[in-house]
Amino acid sequence: MHINISKSETGNNKGSSSQLVAYLEKENREKVEQGRTPALPEYWFNPSCRKIQPYEVRQTIDNNVAKLSKDEAKFFLVNISPSTKELLFLKAKYGEEKAKEYLKDYVNKVMDSYAKNFKRNGIESNQDLVYFGKLENNRYYTYKDLEVRKGLARRGDKKPGEQMHVQVIVSRKDASNSIKLSPLNNSKGTNAAHSQKVGQFDRVAFKQSAETLFDSMFGYDRNIKESFSYANAMKNGSYEQKADARKRVEAIMEHSKTNHIKQEGYSKGLLDVLLGDSNVYIAPVPEDLKRRKKKKGKGYDRGI
Repeated sequence: MHINISKSETGNNKGSSSQLVAYLEKENREKVEQGRTPALPEYWFNPSCRKIQPYEVRQTIDNNVAKLSKDEAKFFLVNISPSTKELLFLKAKYGEEKAKEYLKDYVNKVMDSYAKNFKRNGIESNQDLVYFGKLENNRYYTYKDLEVRKGLARRGDKKPGEQMHVQVIVSRKDASNSIKLSPLNNSKGTNAAHSQKVGQFDRVAFKQSAETLFDSMFGYDRNIKESFSYANAMKNGSYEQKADARKRVEAIMEHSKTNHIKQEGYSKGLLDVLLGDSNVYIAPVPEDLKRRKKKKGKGYDRGI
């Protein structure tokens, strides 16, 4: 599960949300341009409704800005992207269309965790937030992608494979339009005055809670190497933390062999014992960056 919080995909969140809302309507515009009949749109959603029009999103977000100066953020974008393996699991379990609805249910629960992660009085659940989610079925190549730079794909082309994800526009202000909430705030309670103003928001804890929620909600048996804890440690951890994470993986693998446990999934109890209470996240190393074992007479295959 990949979750990212940013200003917006259009790079500006200090003015109107109209540009971002229009951008996230691209798949609906594509349906109309292709002349599909009927051209059923993918509606916006929140905990109260699943058929929200784009103009309602823009008006609601843009009107929920009391006492925010022109230089302050008015909204944020939360990108919630299940992995290919997670998407295939959902589709196999529920079917294509029901998987979309369950994913929307999941997103509303993630935003519930988002609210609670601020640890602020009056912000208890997603009902205290102003947000709108938009499910997208595709991703598109940008100039940043290696395939575009190598001439293997064009900017704007659809990326292959399972790409379903959800983008959430969430207002800087709460539902009462009186409390400022910033998920990009780095305070974790050490600065009491700052925390009181914008709330505490631990992004690592938020991402971990979203992964745990997915596993418990759908009965997903997560391999340790695709876990947030493992990925964060390998990406951001110290040398000692990385070494410790590798040892834990080795311990699980050894336990798997000894007890004939399938390597594709390990019991939650075993993971809890080996990972303890660590909040450290280690990102899986992409397959194309792994050095494969040297084959006789062929040197190293770097996947290029």
